[in-house]
Amino acid sequence: MVRFANPAQFQRLSDMLLPWFAWATVILVPVGLYYALVNSPADYQQGETVRIMYLHVPAAWMALFTYTMMAVASAVSLIWKHPLADVAARAAAPLGAAFTALALITGMLWGEPMWGTWWVWDARLTSVLILFFLYLGYIALWDAIDNPATASRAAAILALVGFVNVPIIKFSVDWWNTLHQPASVLKMGGPAIHPDMLVPLFLMFALFKCYFVTVLLWRMKAELNRAKIRGLEAAVQAAAERREQAA
Repeated sequence: MVRFANPAQFQRLSDMLLPWFAWATVILVPVGLYYALVNSPADYQQGETVRIMYLHVPAAWMALFTYTMMAVASAVSLIWKHPLADVAARAAAPLGAAFTALALITGMLWGEPMWGTWWVWDARLTSVLILFFLYLGYIALWDAIDNPATASRAAAILALVGFVNVPIIKFSVDWWNTLHQPASVLKMGGPAIHPDMLVPLFLMFALFKCYFVTVLLWRMKAELNRAKIRGLEAAVQAAAERREQAA
């Protein structure tokens, strides 16, 4: 995988992968929505409200997955100085923030009819809100610091420190007494959800994952192209200054 840290190698790899993930996203949109909103049964207790699960759960999974990816990329950036690590983490941050916001909004829409309230300050909801602020803080650090090397180091440290929140989110329903239901898919003994609901859930998760990879590759390619343009502009400016000095 080290050779793919080379920007030129990455550009060739992303050119090969992008069409596959983009077409998979396009195909999974109608398939996933059909199975989630039409084909899957209503819950015997929650009724049609259970369909919010097909957006809420994949969004929550992707929020945790994206931050974990950012933390790994930040560690790679700090330790091995791979040129694409910062690009990947920075490109993923807005996507992770969007997934987290979607998880919070759909969670509130689901919670009001189930719990009788839009929000409670229990461990799961509060830790996910903290995750959202970590995403915003990471994005703000990159924009607030002019020196790219300093911004990279500060953002990477924040991502690594904030990663402690990921296992807290995952195990909060087991460690503390909360209104949020415990894990029903990724648990010992297998999923507690009927296959008629589990299949649409995994289809929607596949849709979210393919969308994430597609947009991540696009954003990384765009950032690399911007860096190339900045380098060319700097070279042109330096050449013009040398001509002025020579004259």
